[in-house]
Order: sequence, then C-alpha cells, then structure tokens
Amino acid sequence: MPYVKGVANYNRINFLVSSKVQSFTTLVSDTGLATDANGKKIVRAGTVLPANDATAKGILHNDVDVTHGPQPGALIVEAYILEARMHTAPTEEAKTALKEIKFR
Repeated sequence: MPYVKGVANYNRINFLVSSKVQSFTTLVSDTGLATDANGKKIVRAGTVLPANDATAKGILHNDVDVTHGPQPGALIVEAYILEARMHTAPTEEAKTALKEIKFR
C-alpha cells in the first residue's frame, strides 16, 4: 500500500518587473528558521540572502524547502524588482550591496 500525503500549496506573489533575470545556484541555509504549521521550514521567494544587510548577495527566486537541511536555490543577482511585493522589504544596506538589482 503506497503512502500518500497531501501537499500544501504556497501562494507566491510575482515580484519581478520583467522576465529578464540573471540568477545563479546557491546553497540556502536552514539555520535560524522556525517550522510552519505543516512542520516545514520554507525560505520564501523574495528573501534577501545571506542576510538583509550589507552582506546581501542576491534575492531568492523560488521558495526553498530546507526542512531536512540546506538545499540549492536560485539566487537573483541581476533584475528589476518590485520592492513592495517582496516577502521582506530590503534594508538600505542590502539595496546598496545589491548593485545589479534595480528596485521599483
């Protein structure tokens, strides 16, 4: 008998201005995250990585499930972004560090 478990859907708001995006693979960390109602650790699309400060390298393109440890994800390094639609608004230090990302 197969084991079947329901999959929760996550709503994601599009924060990209256009489809022209440059991204690279990065390892998304699972440290410091709390589990959600389904027992999952999800890093949301639109999160500034590795931190929302002067150390920012890019913005996460898709949701990444890090419940079972660090996982690969797409890190946007060059794009036009709608700041108001991001998961967490970037700080001024992060905006300065993200030189190739233009915020609208």
